Amino acid sequence: MPVHAEDLLVTAVAADPSPPPGLVVTGRYDQRPGYRVNRPRGSDSWLFTFTFGGRGLLRQGAARVRAGAGDLVVLAPGTGHRYTVAPGADGWRFWWTHCQARPAWTTWLAPYAVSDGLYAVTSVPGDLHGRIGAAFGRMLADARGPAEGAAGEDPRREDTRREPDPVAVAHGSLARELALCALEEVVLLAAGGARTPPPAPDTDARVRRAEELIAADPGAPHTVRSLAGSVALSPSRFAHLFTVRTGRSPMRALREARLRHAARLLEATDLTVERVAAACGFSSPFHFSRVFRERYGVPPGAYRAGGNGE
Repeated sequence: MPVHAEDLLVTAVAADPSPPPGLVVTGRYDQRPGYRVNRPRGSDSWLFTFTFGGRGLLRQGAARVRAGAGDLVVLAPGTGHRYTVAPGADGWRFWWTHCQARPAWTTWLAPYAVSDGLYAVTSVPGDLHGRIGAAFGRMLADARGPAEGAAGEDPRREDTRREPDPVAVAHGSLARELALCALEEVVLLAAGGARTPPPAPDTDARVRRAEELIAADPGAPHTVRSLAGSVALSPSRFAHLFTVRTGRSPMRALREARLRHAARLLEATDLTVERVAAACGFSSPFHFSRVFRERYGVPPGAYRAGGNGE
C-alpha cells in the first residue's frame, strides 16, 4: 500500500519512528525553538539535512554537530540520534531527506566523518546554496507532480504561510531514481565545494589490506579481532584506525560488502534466499531479509523479481 506525505507526521516527537525503509521522503522545515526529534534506536534509513537558515543541533551516539547555513549533515541508520533547534537560535530552517544511500556516497562523505555514521560537510559556499536548494526542490516537484512543482523556489526564502511545511514521498521507480539523482547532486556539490575540506585521509596499507580481505570474501566469518590480527594490530587500535580512515566501522563496512554481494547473487544466480544468506555470511535468513530490506527497500525475493517496493 503506497505511503503518502499526509500519512507522515510533520513534526516528530520523542521516539517517533522514521519513515519506513525503501521510501524517499523529502521536506523543507522552518522550525522554532522547542522542535526536537529523539530516536533512541536510530532510523531505518539515512537522513540528509541541509541548513539554509538558523541553527540546528544534531547528535548521533556520543557525537554532536551544530549546523548553520550552508552545512550538510548526514546521519546513517542504526544508531540512536536526536536533533533540535540549537540552544539560543531563533529557529532552524532546513531541507531534509530520508532514503537509502547509494554505496558511492559514503566514499564521498568519508573525509567529513565526525564519528561512525555521522558526517558534517560545513561551509558550503553561498553560490552553491541555490543549486542545492533547487535539487531538493526538484525532489519535491517530481514527487508531487509537475502541477505542484517547487523546483524554482529559493530555499533561503522564508515562507511562514505554508502549513504544514512541504513534505513529499517519491512514488514509483522513476520518481525515486530522479529523487536519488538529485540528492546525489547535493552530496557531490557539498562535498566537492566546501570551503575548507579536510585533508584526504592518509592511505594506510593496513586498512587497505583489511578492505581487500573483506572485498575478496565478504561471506567469510570476519570479525574485528580476525581482521585486526591479519594486519598485526590490536582490535581496538584497528577499529579506531579503520573508522578514521574510511568514515565507517569495520563491521559496518563488512555488512555493506555482504549486502552488495547478496544483491549480485540475487541478480545473477538462481540460489535460494537461504543459500544467498549463507554464502554472504548471514547466519540467519530472517536477519538477512531484514537488513537487506533496510538497505534496498524490498525483501530479497522481490529484489530478484525486479520489484521496486511499490
